[in-house]
Amino acid sequence: MTGTPSSGTLITILPCNDLDASERFYNRLGFVRRVESGDPDYRILSNSAGGHLNLTKAEKGWLVPGRNPFGLYLYVDGLAAALQDLRSGRRGPEDKPWGMYEFAIPGPDEELVRIGWPSGLRNRAHG
Repeated sequence: MTGTPSSGTLITILPCNDLDASERFYNRLGFVRRVESGDPDYRILSNSAGGHLNLTKAEKGWLVPGRNPFGLYLYVDGLAAALQDLRSGRRGPEDKPWGMYEFAIPGPDEELVRIGWPSGLRNRAHG
């Protein structure tokens, strides 16, 4: 689904200091702009799996460097290798006790972006 979300869909609205940098970052995670919002301070992104992410220009003082309270969890398999440059110096993906194979990277405004996939599904697909 790349168009209008269905009833009950939850969409994240993420404040950003630099909309262009954030859009480029989330493009690498598979999110692209398919709809124009009509507002230069708001971007509507989606991915081919039906995920939606809206980026909005942060108000002054919302995002304090090193103290960004926002976090996202992207449920997808196979991004670890493609994002290796963003993981530089950080722990790579690993199986966690809660049954997920995951890793984390910082977004452009130091938001936590955790990417994971169920360990059991990954083990079947890659085992």
